[in-house]
Amino acid sequence: MEIEQEQISKKESRANTKKKGRSFIKTVSAGVLGSAITLMVIPQTGYYENLVANQLSLALDEEALVNEQSNNEGNPLPVQNISTGTTDLMDMIEEASESIVGVVNLQSQQGYGGFFQNQQGNEQEAVEAGTGSGVIFKKEGDKAFVITNHHVIEGADGIEVSLPSGDSVQAQLVGSDALTDIAVLAIDSQSVHSVITFGDSDALRPGEQVLAIGNPLGLDLSRTVTQGIISAINRTIPVTTSAGEWDLDVIQTDAAINPGNSGGALINTNGEVIGINSLKIAQNGIEGIGFAIPSNDLLPLVEEIIEKGEISRPYLGVGLANLHEIPQGYLGELPDEVTEGVVITTVEPQSAADRAGLRAGDIVTSIDKNEIKDATELRKVLYRELELGQNVEISLYRNGELIQVNLTLTANTSL
Repeated sequence: MEIEQEQISKKESRANTKKKGRSFIKTVSAGVLGSAITLMVIPQTGYYENLVANQLSLALDEEALVNEQSNNEGNPLPVQNISTGTTDLMDMIEEASESIVGVVNLQSQQGYGGFFQNQQGNEQEAVEAGTGSGVIFKKEGDKAFVITNHHVIEGADGIEVSLPSGDSVQAQLVGSDALTDIAVLAIDSQSVHSVITFGDSDALRPGEQVLAIGNPLGLDLSRTVTQGIISAINRTIPVTTSAGEWDLDVIQTDAAINPGNSGGALINTNGEVIGINSLKIAQNGIEGIGFAIPSNDLLPLVEEIIEKGEISRPYLGVGLANLHEIPQGYLGELPDEVTEGVVITTVEPQSAADRAGLRAGDIVTSIDKNEIKDATELRKVLYRELELGQNVEISLYRNGELIQVNLTLTANTSL
């Protein structure tokens, strides 16, 4: 039935075309005839003489207007080129793009023909497991440092950086942090000719124009530029990382951020990096919601990674589960008013928790008078409110009884 309807539609279209064709011929004929009549009549009416006189009068009026608008010295008023702003923007983008690189995650795989040297210098077969973007942060001596996302290089046996020139160089992983999704790479500084400037993310306002630069969908679309605005600042979104659940502080933007953009730059109209593109909401029917890590949040972490090779945080050495996820039958005697907290599921030997006497089954409700609602809240208190070496008091329920335990915070020595 659909095919028949299509054939009928085509026949009608051809019929209409023929009719329109005949009408068109009639129209053209009438137009030519009308033009001939006009050409014959106009010379008899003095039209040309009047037309020339009117144009001459108009030209004299325009000259008088220009002279009137000139300044006292006889110089014409300055004229502004309205395309200057656009040219400046393009120049800025071109300059900023010279500091944007591609990051290739290489992983060993049997039977693949390519080779690379892993972090230990051993030659292994390699296959590209994923690509992302990066930003050349600074040069120091024979090294240049590149900022990217942790999830871009996670699980890599080797890393390559694709430069703006098209050349690829091997990169060394200086360090990374899963919770904040930051990684720092080092490459030979001789290959680097441009370093980008970082701006003040605390000065951002919703509605401010920004641009995202990166490699969406791979290196074939390297240094793609998309434009948008700051949709919101001081957003906090829950993320699942290889280090556990976390609430990540981000900038929200409607500039297009796609797979491969991760680790690329979100820049302001001054060409300064005010964020590192990290993630977007991938859901049917949702567009224009992307997130970047604010520059003021990431720079101190980047400097710590360059100095120490890692982010040092207090470490308890316990496995955790949210209280509301545990069936009541496994909790034992617990007061009815206790509905929030975290349950310790495991305790690592020789950890701070082990030395303080914490046990599997303990239900933690506060640390140093900071209320603990769930595992994410515990990590936030531990990493943002407390410091290494600090002695803290932990309130917990054991066998239905509320007790306090003192604990000295240490770093994770198992890494």
